[in-house]
Amino acid sequence: MTPELKPVGVLTDSTADFPPDMAAREGVTVVPLLTTFLNGESFRDGQLSQAEFFERMGRSGALPTTSQPPVGDFLAAYERLLGTCEQVVSIHCSGRLSGTVEAARQAAANFGERVKVIDSLNLTWGLGFQVLAAARAAEAGAAADEVVRAVERTRDRVRLIVGLDSLDNLARGGRIGAVSAFLGGLLGVKVLLTVSPEGVFEPVARLRGLKAALQETIEFVKREMGDSTSGAFCFMHALSLERAERLRDTVCGMYVATEEFVLETGAVLATHSGTAWAIAFVPGGL
Repeated sequence: MTPELKPVGVLTDSTADFPPDMAAREGVTVVPLLTTFLNGESFRDGQLSQAEFFERMGRSGALPTTSQPPVGDFLAAYERLLGTCEQVVSIHCSGRLSGTVEAARQAAANFGERVKVIDSLNLTWGLGFQVLAAARAAEAGAAADEVVRAVERTRDRVRLIVGLDSLDNLARGGRIGAVSAFLGGLLGVKVLLTVSPEGVFEPVARLRGLKAALQETIEFVKREMGDSTSGAFCFMHALSLERAERLRDTVCGMYVATEEFVLETGAVLATHSGTAWAIAFVPGGL
């Protein structure tokens, strides 16, 4: 007897910073991006611990290159999922920041309407909360179109603030875009960025000193939370756990946290950010 297929499977890429244990628990398939060092060694996101990655990056003398998963990786992942699911909803990092969503679309074209690809217009847990919304809708038995709507509702509501100790990696990696005009020559300051509704980096503030930068991070959360007294929160860090925990303690002392995570960013995002912290949040919760 052929086992009954689930209505919908959910897939994302590793820029969502979805930890393996959470992905297994929520039923999410994660396709990893790649980092390649100057000596030619390549690693899939998750193969190195964050500490190991930063140590290698510091030793290499040059910024690693990053690349989206090959189309073939998406093909193989979709084929596996479609063996157990009627349809797949595939949600990915902003197409303005990575070619990942385009690679997913190329692979999805082989499966017709059975695979629906969504550009999250975001990254890290600006994307992760969209994936979590999809996974929970799918687990509740929603059809693919309903899962897509759950993603789109979350995409419209999620907010992200990122704090960088230095712009060196972002500039060297070519991801700085329109932010460069805002920065001028002040490359020694702490810089706060968000992701615009169009899916590109947008400047929030430039400040001297960590204390001022962390305080402005909190102020951004307060502005974007508006009248909401509760929300879903994820505090991310790239080799900056103490800062993420400090922000968590402050924010979760101000609001009722319907979800609360403290997570590491993966190697691909850390390549471009260097040491950094971030908060993603959904006012009112998922």
